[in-house]
Amino acid sequence: MYAALWRVLPGPVPLKALLLVALLAGVVVVCFEWFFPLVASWLPYDETTVGADTGASALLPQLFSHREVL
Repeated sequence: MYAALWRVLPGPVPLKALLLVALLAGVVVVCFEWFFPLVASWLPYDETTVGADTGASALLPQLFSHREVL
């Protein structure tokens, strides 16, 4: 598929590379502006399965409580 896209783009290699970068930037902008906000309403951000005092958040105070004096 990428080879077909490369063959379809007009111009010499530097122009093709510039066009590919512009196309990639356009796809990223479209994703962030329209696609991701549309899909975000369907994702379960508020449904967590980890409690507040489990996992790494409970381990961090123990990791940094012992400080070595040089």
